[in-house]
Amino acid sequence: MNATERLARSTFDPDRPPRDKVLSWEATGEFIRKAQTEGKRVVMANGCFDLIHGGHVSYLESARTFGDVLVVAINSDASERGLKGPTRPVMGEADRAELVAGIGAVDAVFIFGEPTAERLLREFRPNVHAKGTDYTAETVPEREITRELGIEVAIAGAAKENTSKAIIAAVRESAEDKP
Repeated sequence: MNATERLARSTFDPDRPPRDKVLSWEATGEFIRKAQTEGKRVVMANGCFDLIHGGHVSYLESARTFGDVLVVAINSDASERGLKGPTRPVMGEADRAELVAGIGAVDAVFIFGEPTAERLLREFRPNVHAKGTDYTAETVPEREITRELGIEVAIAGAAKENTSKAIIAAVRESAEDKP
């Protein structure tokens, strides 16, 4: 199924298979424009999503409450490596995208290669940009762009308790303890 066929099926159907929710850059733009033309409020969340954990699910479920449609931008492998270091990501971008797409609150997922979401916000212009609770409205890296474009910033999710970094460290420590 190509991106156009996936887009045609993407009528906010919660029964869509996760793989069908993973869109190209172009199809993501069409998806967002279609939703906004239908009067839907589009929320965009972004992040690395390496080793999906409860904090990620909380963040995305909470982000969805700020609108009608949730689009998630996932950092590419190269982008995550630049942000997190040479040992990351643990999981490849295609796997991370499909896992995020499997979360019920998520309507569409795409992969982007920049370190911040500035370009996507400028190009796609969602109604809301959601960030996790490790940020405040004043510390969101894209705050100037959101102000310039009139995009609402929403801080979403439970207080940050889990991190992929901590999980990776615990697994490595556990592996080192074994003879």
